[in-house]
Amino acid sequence: MKTYLKLALVSVLTCTASAFAPKISATTKSTALNMADVPEVKVGDSIPDVVLMEGSPDYGKPNGVNLAELCKGKKVAIFAVPGAFTPGCSKSHLPSFIDAQDELKAKGVELTICVATNDAFVMEAWGRTSGGSDAGIMFLSDSEAELTRAFGLSIEGGILVRSKRYSLIAEDGVVTHYFSSAEESSNTWAPSVLAAL
Repeated sequence: MKTYLKLALVSVLTCTASAFAPKISATTKSTALNMADVPEVKVGDSIPDVVLMEGSPDYGKPNGVNLAELCKGKKVAIFAVPGAFTPGCSKSHLPSFIDAQDELKAKGVELTICVATNDAFVMEAWGRTSGGSDAGIMFLSDSEAELTRAFGLSIEGGILVRSKRYSLIAEDGVVTHYFSSAEESSNTWAPSVLAAL
């Protein structure tokens, strides 16, 4: 009798697990395939109509910023990093844009925007403590990875979807220059951007 109950219990557990396993696996596989199908951003593409979040000082409520509206009628530099406060982003990528603000403005860039998939509170703190906000850089959170996925630059998996490292210039909402980190991370730093303008 005990053996029969054990076998029945194992059977129930196995059936239950197998019933759920295909659903989980299919969902994960589908998400990965969908992200792989999105082409990488390129020159000539429009800035997506997505709302990113800007943190407020003293832990105030974050504000929604429509990126397409923000870029309309302006020449902007946008750079994205895999994560706020991470070593490469904090030691190289962000500082290169902090140091280049005057030169970028001389080239007609009216606004520089830093994007990561961290939440708005983290982005605000990074901007404040790094000196980036004081330099005039706007720090925006893409915590839902809408922009990152629309650009075909998401790194899926784990708890937080990350962005691949990139930089771009957009004029009146259209990408005019795009800098990928596929070959070298330094290709996305401000000196490479300035050299192309």
